[in-house]
Amino acid sequence: MLSFSLAVLLLLATPGPGVLSTAGVGAAFGFHAGLRYVAGLCIGTNLVALIVVSGLAAIVLANDWARNTLLVLSAMYLLYLAVRIAFAGKKIAFITASEQPGVRAGLLLQLINPKAYAVNMTWFSGFVLIPGSLISETLLKFLVINLIWIPIHLLWLAAGNVVNQLDLRPRTHFIINCLMASAMLVVVALAIASLV
Repeated sequence: MLSFSLAVLLLLATPGPGVLSTAGVGAAFGFHAGLRYVAGLCIGTNLVALIVVSGLAAIVLANDWARNTLLVLSAMYLLYLAVRIAFAGKKIAFITASEQPGVRAGLLLQLINPKAYAVNMTWFSGFVLIPGSLISETLLKFLVINLIWIPIHLLWLAAGNVVNQLDLRPRTHFIINCLMASAMLVVVALAIASLV
């Protein structure tokens, strides 16, 4: 159980689309908007876990075309979120982002997030917690994952919100938002590089 919990903690704490976008939404739009976004991510990550547990993910991801399509959709959506975070509330050129990402945005990101599928496959197939009782083990894993997932994402949201609350000059705030968005783009670039 300890090794499973540690694996969950390490895989969730490392920057990926979910935590980076959570920090970015917190920095760009504040804590309350971020809570709605995190709620969507939480629903989405549990749906992804159900897809993995059902075996549907293994069938879909075994197909190169489906896996690559999922990766491209994820990259495009992360790019869209990165632009919204970078230009949140700023009048730079012609781009503004006044609409705050909510539950739907978080849910959509998790459903097309390849890391969410890979991580859930590792958790649900790589660790045996209760030999001989698949249902009990699966329920226990859902519980442990959520008990770790929720606080980590709330911490990332709070970190982003601290930036939002600081009395920074608009240009400094814009630079921080761009750095958050750039970090998300690095994740996209790494994912695309894994295809080549």
